[in-house]
Amino acid sequence: MGQTLTEIAQTLRDANKKVQLIYAFNGTGKTRLSREFKALIAPTDANAAEGEQEQNESIGRILYYNAFTEDLFYWDNDLEAVSDTDAIRKLKIHPNSFTDWVLAEQGQDANIIAHFQRYTNDKLTPRFNEHYNEISFSIDGGNDGNVENIKISKGEESCLIWCIFYSLLKQVVEVLNQPEPAERETNRFNDLEYVFIDDPVSSLDDNHLIELAVNIAELIKSSPSNLHYIITTHNPLFFNVLINEIGNKICYMLDKQDDGTYELKEKKGDSNKSFSYHLYLKHIIEEAITTNSIQKYHFILLRNLYEKTANFLGYPQWSELLPDDKKVYYNRIIQFTSHSTLSNEVVPEPTEPEKQVVKFLLDHLVNNNYYKEEQNGTV
Repeated sequence: MGQTLTEIAQTLRDANKKVQLIYAFNGTGKTRLSREFKALIAPTDANAAEGEQEQNESIGRILYYNAFTEDLFYWDNDLEAVSDTDAIRKLKIHPNSFTDWVLAEQGQDANIIAHFQRYTNDKLTPRFNEHYNEISFSIDGGNDGNVENIKISKGEESCLIWCIFYSLLKQVVEVLNQPEPAERETNRFNDLEYVFIDDPVSSLDDNHLIELAVNIAELIKSSPSNLHYIITTHNPLFFNVLINEIGNKICYMLDKQDDGTYELKEKKGDSNKSFSYHLYLKHIIEEAITTNSIQKYHFILLRNLYEKTANFLGYPQWSELLPDDKKVYYNRIIQFTSHSTLSNEVVPEPTEPEKQVVKFLLDHLVNNNYYKEEQNGTV
């Protein structure tokens, strides 16, 4: 028998785990679950306006990011008084403690801009006004000069809002990592227990989506043990990278039943037959090989596939499955999968010989008993 989203929120709370990862298809109820969880952890005055509830969400026992976080930002489209060439397009920010602290108090605008440009375009620059309640955008046109006051895409807007939230979360973790509350620079996060992240930027390309997952995983691993994370997503690649980077053996799938109730299904890592991570990874890599579109992140997927196969077959190290000259192939994969090499500026795109390494190592895994045994086993 299914459960209500409120009951599932209670299950997540009562589990008392540091990280709970949930996969669900779009429209299943991820965002509604995040709101039910927030209502359970930090009930608000039933008479308070919806906007007031959302604006004050960053203080207390829970910090959460979902589609409604974006409602704090809106475009100033009142451009009737000026011509198109003189139009000043501004992304405006509703007054709220969420952005006030990270921008006005902590001065994180430079870091936010750096994160945004890394995930989108290093020539696209957001500029905050002195009151931190308006953002304008320009793009470097090279020899033609800057193009000012542009309106960015919805995907870029979502990415900027995520970067603001991410910068806040990094600051929160730094504050809470000071074990003595009296020595923290602020006491406003002392009661924080939960971080709920619902579908962070899904408009990114695969390379940047992987970088985002790695960054979130590193932040989680560096945070204090009493800070609990719940992350939901509909993106299999993002979900898979998070599982591998965090090292979770248990994850969940959220299903909506025909009667309108829900089921939270527990999936135990590499033995997850329903989600079939390993088959998904294999398909993605094979597609890239066929279309000759191998990029840096395919080395990460290849490493994940080796890790899953090694875990299932009981090998202590995934490198044991590599062909002869194991150290050579191991170093080649590590070159492209270490965190420091995910940024586009650090390591160039794979050369043709390096792309052939991906094909060779995938064929090695598939054509040997390693992968055949895994496919025929209880995966």
